[in-house]
Amino acid sequence: MQSKSYSARTLDAGALKSFAHPLRLRIYELLDEHGPSTATKLAALLGQNTGATSYHLRELAGHGMIEVVPGMGRGKEKYWRITPGGFSYGEPPSDPEAAGAMEFLLDDMVRQRGAELARWREEEARAPEEWVRASGYGRRSLRLTPEESAALRDEVFEVLERYRALSDRREVESPDSRDRDPSMGRVIIHFDVLPVGAGQGPAEEGTP
Repeated sequence: MQSKSYSARTLDAGALKSFAHPLRLRIYELLDEHGPSTATKLAALLGQNTGATSYHLRELAGHGMIEVVPGMGRGKEKYWRITPGGFSYGEPPSDPEAAGAMEFLLDDMVRQRGAELARWREEEARAPEEWVRASGYGRRSLRLTPEESAALRDEVFEVLERYRALSDRREVESPDSRDRDPSMGRVIIHFDVLPVGAGQGPAEEGTP
């Protein structure tokens, strides 16, 4: 039987508005961090009742953010996972409500990145040496044109997509973490291209 093919998708206005919900964001983060889970297990982690988590899981699934894992669970028990392929927010939508939802999601992304960096700084001293050697921090300040910046962004995303596809295949082939290579870990990659100052007017004469 041929495996289902996944590719990154751009969230439409409805998905943006549905996703911009604190509890749904937290459910998504937990599935990302811990892997497939049930409504009952998520409810225990979140201090919610199973009915609430079930509802929010269905909402996320309705917009293609998550899916049921085939072959996991007994009877009517469902294990949910993040839909392989990933997603992007795309261009700012014209719908004011969807645009507001995107702003909320982008602000949450900034919060999450800060939390992840702080967590690694705390864990780094206790992490296995091979993971410390494999990790890295990077920041560059470059003088580029908009065209060069876009080319840089696209080239880096091409590399990330290759490794994203590799990771997705593993998730689909071995949804239960107990069946995976024990040397594998959850790796976070942050990448931003930020033309800081582009929204300001021309620099005053004499300003560096």
